[in-house]
Amino acid sequence: MMRGGNREMRRMMDKMGLDMNEIPNVQEVIIKTDKKEIIVAKPSVTEMKAKDNSIFTVTADSYEERELEVPIFSDEDVQLVAQGAGVDAEKARGALEETKGDLARAIMLLKTE
Repeated sequence: MMRGGNREMRRMMDKMGLDMNEIPNVQEVIIKTDKKEIIVAKPSVTEMKAKDNSIFTVTADSYEERELEVPIFSDEDVQLVAQGAGVDAEKARGALEETKGDLARAIMLLKTE
């Protein structure tokens, strides 16, 4: 820990060209990854600005994690449905999502459109 506390830290940050500000009244911070969400309620958020970048520090007593549903189909499944129904990969992926990965149902859904 630094001797002089907050004042000395501010001087050091000014010398390095960093500006630090508390962001008031933050209600929630959500961090999303491909497999989960981390929800931080009523955090303390500080922004540290440098020349071209910003660093955000999120501090809280607790947080909640939610697992996201990961698609249960592969790229090969998408290609198979696209070829079977004669559509592009985007439509095939949409049909697979709608049918929760059921290849036959996805093809039938696309062919009946």
